[in-house]
Amino acid sequence: MKSFIFSTTKSIISEIGVISKIAELCHSLNILRPLIVTDQGIIDNGIMAPVINAFNNAQMQYWCFDKVVADPPESVVLEAVEYAKQSKIDGVIGFGGGSSLDTAKLVALLANSDESIADIYGVDNIKTKRLPLILIPTTAGTGSEVTPISIVTTGATTKTGVVSAELLPDIALLDASLTVSLPPHTTAATGMDAMVHAIEAFTSAIKKNPLSDMLAKSALDLLSQNILEATFNGENLEARQAMLLGSCLAGQAFANAPVGAVHAMAYPLGGQFHVAHGLSNALVLPHVMTFNKSHCADLYAELAAHIMPGKEVDNSSLQTAEQLIQFLHELIAKLQLPQSLAEIGIQKKHINSLANDALQQTRLLINNPKTVSLEDAKQIYLNALTGKHNG
Repeated sequence: MKSFIFSTTKSIISEIGVISKIAELCHSLNILRPLIVTDQGIIDNGIMAPVINAFNNAQMQYWCFDKVVADPPESVVLEAVEYAKQSKIDGVIGFGGGSSLDTAKLVALLANSDESIADIYGVDNIKTKRLPLILIPTTAGTGSEVTPISIVTTGATTKTGVVSAELLPDIALLDASLTVSLPPHTTAATGMDAMVHAIEAFTSAIKKNPLSDMLAKSALDLLSQNILEATFNGENLEARQAMLLGSCLAGQAFANAPVGAVHAMAYPLGGQFHVAHGLSNALVLPHVMTFNKSHCADLYAELAAHIMPGKEVDNSSLQTAEQLIQFLHELIAKLQLPQSLAEIGIQKKHINSLANDALQQTRLLINNPKTVSLEDAKQIYLNALTGKHNG
């Protein structure tokens, strides 16, 4: 058995309604002046009301930074850090989707440090300790509450990562009552994002390990059995909680066995065309899996039992892998997500630029089970352009 290191969040609380205890949880970490990092949509939709009520009931003062946007640019992160320093806060609560959680991680670090954000880009470049940190996802997708990664938009179309165990929070809080207002499209796209995390962790070329494998399989059990119900019957709290837990387990898996070409090819769709991350993943997933199957059909076949339980499969690993890819292709259609890049306005003339950007994602591509050349990337995007799946 090969050696490995596995790191994760110190404490995970999975409980419907546990948001009412947020003030107590702050006190347990000696947080007396918390800063909530979130986005305006969360405020406008009333999703933060339970947090505000809990702090008011505890007569606890709090601060709020609500300017996070999707794919947060460096300027927004730095504005949040400056606000945190001026407010003399002593702990951070990330509340929202992956962008809010990623921003909160960096605020907790940089508000307690003289390091510049430029100093910490890359892997293990953080030298100081962060403030106490609680992360509360309101979507079941990114798994950011259990990943040591923050992604920042650093240019017009480029994203840069900060990777360090120091970004793992003290507490991850999973409460489905916060996700019931998510619209079906968002539930579907974020759910597919979580499934991609688990699939790519299970096939990760370098750091795949027994713990990440176990978590990936458990995540896919939960996600595949609940994604349709959560999408089209959003009031079902049990299905919502299963999706949150599945997303969390998938996050733990890929935090330790990193993702590959699906994410590498999804990022340029977000950077160049502002396609939501989960949808970007869904659009390229079947086509990357078709490309990869020659090198990991046995792994895809192993996952088939967790993604399509009870479905008759052939004995051959390659045939089972092809059935799995077809099943996922059909699942994306059932979720009423776009099936092709053309549907979202991308044209053949954009393929070269997308492929060139994807090849810059060396941090991710190194984890893919099959080497991706520039021509390979172009062909995968061309296949995704029409959405035609060739098994």
